[in-house]
Order: sequence, then C-alpha cells, then structure tokens
Amino acid sequence: MPNSERIWQLVEAHQQEFITLSDRIWDHPEIAYNEYKSTDEHAAMLERQGFRVTRDVAGIPTAVMGEAGEAGPVIAILGEYDALPGLSQEAGVAEPRPRPGDGMGHGCGHNLLGSASLLAATAVKEWLAENGLAGRVRYYGCPAEEGGAAKAFMVRAGAFKDVDIAISWHPAAFSGVNDAMSLANTRIDFSFTGRASHAAAAPHLGRSALDAVELMNVAVNYMREHMPSDARIHYAYLDTGGVAPNVVQAAATVRYAVRARDLPGLWPLIERVKKCAEGAALMTETTVTSKVVSAVSNLLANVPLEQTMYDNFQRLGPPPFDDADRAFAREIRTTLGREEIEAAFRRVGLPVDADAPLCNVVVPIDAKGAPMMGSTDVGDVSWVVPTVQARGATYAIGTPGHSWQLTAQSKSPLAHKGMVHVAKIMAGTAVDALADPALIARAKDDYAARTRTNPYVCPLPDDIQPPIRPRPV
Repeated sequence: MPNSERIWQLVEAHQQEFITLSDRIWDHPEIAYNEYKSTDEHAAMLERQGFRVTRDVAGIPTAVMGEAGEAGPVIAILGEYDALPGLSQEAGVAEPRPRPGDGMGHGCGHNLLGSASLLAATAVKEWLAENGLAGRVRYYGCPAEEGGAAKAFMVRAGAFKDVDIAISWHPAAFSGVNDAMSLANTRIDFSFTGRASHAAAAPHLGRSALDAVELMNVAVNYMREHMPSDARIHYAYLDTGGVAPNVVQAAATVRYAVRARDLPGLWPLIERVKKCAEGAALMTETTVTSKVVSAVSNLLANVPLEQTMYDNFQRLGPPPFDDADRAFAREIRTTLGREEIEAAFRRVGLPVDADAPLCNVVVPIDAKGAPMMGSTDVGDVSWVVPTVQARGATYAIGTPGHSWQLTAQSKSPLAHKGMVHVAKIMAGTAVDALADPALIARAKDDYAARTRTNPYVCPLPDDIQPPIRPRPV
C-alpha cells in the first residue's frame, strides 16, 4: 500500500478524538500566554496517544512538546491554540451573537490548528511503529501566536535546534501550499514622561506627554510616504495620561507595530520610528523610553518541501464538503460583502467564482495571488529549520480573519472536515520525508542557500522575556 493511502487511513482512524479535542478548545478560548486549559488538554491527549511529553518548553508554562519514535530524523509538526479577545460568538449561527463570558473567541481557528497538527503527529507516530523505521515525530504545542511571538522565544531558547524539518498549517478559505511570504514584525511601547500642571492656571509649567504621542504619530504618518510600499506601521494608545482635560498629562504610552518584508528591511525602519519618538520628545520637552514587547521574523520558503506538500494535495484533492456544509457557508456569506468575497479569490490568485461558497479546488502551487501582509511567529522557525506550511479550507470563502463569522464556523462540521483533510496533508508530507532521506537533504540545501548571506538574527532583544501570565486560580 502506498505511504499516502496508509497514513490517511491512520488519520481517519483517530479523527473523531481530535474533532472532539478541537471542540473542547473552542469551548474554552484563552488568549496569549494564558492557554492553561488548552495546554492541559493537548498534554493529556499526547499522553493518551503514547507520546513522551515535555511541559514548560523554553520556560513557557503554556508550551508543550510530545515526541515519539527513536533515533533517525526529527520531524516537527507545529500546533497553536490561542484565541483572540472581543470575538466571542455562538457556534453555528450566521448572525452576531456573543456567548456569555469574557468576550474571547477562536476567531482565527486555532482550536482547529493545534488539533489537526496533533492528529497528524499521532498518525505519523503509528506509521513509524508499523514500518519499524528510525525517526522521530514531535508535536509542538505553541502558545501566543497572536502577537505574543512564543515561537520566537522558543527558537531563541533552542527548542528546535535538533529538528530536521518543520511542518505547520493555518485555517483558510482555500486549500493549498502556503505562499511563504509574511512580514517581519516588531511591537514597541513608547512611553513619554512630562510634567503635570493646571491646564488653565499654569499651562506654561506643564509638559504634555500626550502632546508628544500625538506629534510622534504625525511624524510617522509623514514617514509612511517615504518607506517601502510593502511595509506597514500601526499604533494603539495604551495610556493617554488620564481623563481630566484640565490637567496637563504627565505620562502617555503608545504601542507601535512595525512590519517589513524581511528582517534586513525591518531594522532601519525601526530606527526611523525611534527617531520620530525622539523628535516628539525634543519638541515637547518630555523624555521617552522604548521597550520591545514582541518580534517575529518573515517566513522563508523551502521549494523541496513545498513541492512535496503540493504533491500530497494533488493526490488527495480538495476537502470533502457536502451540501449541508455549503448551505451553512451560504448563510455566512449573507453577512459578507461582495468586496470581501472577491478579495478572497484574488488573494490566492484564482478567478472569482461567486457561486462557490466553499473551496472546491486545490490552489495551484504557481498561482500568483496578492502577497500576505500579516505576520506569524512560524517565520522564526523557518529561519532555523526547513519549514513548510499548508493552508487548510475550514470556512466560507470571503470570511474575514479575526471575525465573529470565523468564530461561528470554527466548531462546525465543515471546519471539522477541513481540519481532518489538512491533517492528512501534513502527515503525508512527514512520511514522504521520513521515507526519503534525499528529500530532507534537498530541503536542508535549500534552507542553507537562503540563509548563507543573511543568517538568522533573533529579532527579540536578549533581555526581553515572554510575558507569562500566572495560572488562573
């Protein structure tokens, strides 16, 4: 029996256990570095499946790793399980209907992401045992992808130093190999300190930190005209200095997210933003300090692994959605605009098909879509290990990421089908590598060529640690 058919059978044999795991994670959404229940669920599943479990990976309480197999190459399959704030939503309902509670929700499908990756790792574990091959498969449960840069901290701590290849995926509207493009990203807090005074009686004695933040924002706005067109800069006020307009605000803090196409392009952009902050402090006679909160690298491609993953997609075909799935997707689509639907097709380089509510094709590997302008900490793994990432169709075409509509679909039968489908793709890619040492060698050669002139430099300052949250009582 061909490797692909057998590994897919092993995925199917365990699918219900992991669908149930995914739903349990959805039921208890937890945000970055607070994913204690989710981590416990994944660790318990690893133990039930016979993995050797390591908790507190890289000193992060919500990171877990399970390993199976002996000697041979090490294949890492990466999972995530963090949710987002403000995206609570009842499952299976095509209208905004938040659930009672703290407002968190799986609006990026990470409940599916970790469960599918662990399902793939479980199938690979059993395939290794059946075939008596040397080799190890590891599942990495990675927290805090949403702005927390946990994988970057894990890379810095050496968690992937002996891994031969890494495989991951992300929920999407379409199925196919992920185009390895993302933006390097740093989040920096700029804190201004001035001098308080009575805003009417003695305004000349005050030095406004809030004025400094506003002037910094103006400076960065002018800077946007003179930076690369594929760079991005965003900001959010963390502290505006108070709510009393008759007091000159003595302290204010703004958080900036600075993004660039790659790490070499990120560093000078950061320095220019810092100069804007320093200029604002000079104009207002305040002082400013800056602190990096998180940082991630851009993704590196790997052609041999991408072709292998695409071959698996070609053999398996698109997800097996049924009429009920398409009916629910059409309900979701009634909440979307034409622009969102058309943009989804253009993003992957496919002609617009307004009658297709769900993915019914595998996106060609050479399709030329719009570049991905977001960021992911998978990028840091790709700078130290040959890495490949799939996109798995788990929601209606046109659904915005980080939306209530995505939360509503992430516990649905269509999401479950897409999750199992992409688990087969990851598992198939893993066993192809384990069965063919030459593939691993080609992947490493490709990686070496990409990093030869630009070796990895961790974007995290040495003194920055992950913002670990205590376990809730």
